[in-house]
Amino acid sequence: MQERKNNQALLFIKDWAIVLAVILLIIIFTVTIPNFMQTNNVLNILRSISIVTIIAVGLTVSLSVNGFDLSIGSTATLANSVVVSMFVWFSMPTGVSILVAILAVLCVALFNAFLIVKVKIPDLFATLATMFIVEGVAMTYTGGGSISAGMPRLDGTPTEGRISDFFLLLSKTPWIILIMLVIVMLVHVFLTYTKHGRFLYAVGGNEEAAKLSGIPVNRYKMIAYIFSAVLAGIGGLLLASQIGSAQINAGAGYLMPAVAAAFIGQSFAGHGKPNAIGTLFGAALVGILENGLVMLSVPYYSLNIIKGLVLAFALASTYYSRKK
Repeated sequence: MQERKNNQALLFIKDWAIVLAVILLIIIFTVTIPNFMQTNNVLNILRSISIVTIIAVGLTVSLSVNGFDLSIGSTATLANSVVVSMFVWFSMPTGVSILVAILAVLCVALFNAFLIVKVKIPDLFATLATMFIVEGVAMTYTGGGSISAGMPRLDGTPTEGRISDFFLLLSKTPWIILIMLVIVMLVHVFLTYTKHGRFLYAVGGNEEAAKLSGIPVNRYKMIAYIFSAVLAGIGGLLLASQIGSAQINAGAGYLMPAVAAAFIGQSFAGHGKPNAIGTLFGAALVGILENGLVMLSVPYYSLNIIKGLVLAFALASTYYSRKK
């Protein structure tokens, strides 16, 4: 009886380790930092994880088919560059600027799908190649520099366009947080409660069995990479709204945090597979940790060591459990 209770306790800790870790961090930082739980700081944490979470949720969908999209950072950079150039260089309205940026990232998704589905290149290698290509395209398009209101174009032509107030509003609190939560919930419902979501997991679980069951495997792989690219693009749009300009490799810094959030979230509630809610908690874990360490005046160059250790611990708990 006692052994059974111990096993249940260990199972509970394993299944809810992420949530318990988030709660533990909040308690530790609340005790050690007087103003940690102030409303402004909580909103600051949620705002800081919004873009990472949105990009990571896209990566989560690609992981659901047992894929891995390394091009998400470059795709975010491309969306960032295209949307700002539409505003500044061509004086386009908000709707058109966003639409053109989304069309650009859809091209990335289709190229990824072509390499993976038609050419049969493994996901990791295909998206690695795409990462460099898209990064190069974005840099070539911007001339290797930044774009912001008032800056002349590459040929010296003066620009009169400006980023619309509505677009700049998207990255403000609470809108960016609401956008993040809506995307997380929509993807969660899609993956968990729809036939297409279950098909994505079936493809990721056993591709051959899914094929024999009549599931169009290639089509669902393409859907997964479209999700991944579009959400990376939305992350890039919000980044453009946040910084008000297009910067070189602006989205590259979001790749590893997104990977960390998606992998940490796999063990959420005992799922043992990619899921949107777990990814949100994974991003929150990293965001809270980073925010608390900064408030404790830990040197910025040491943060990656701690974040890396947290990721290693999360991965170890996930994969060790599977092995058992």
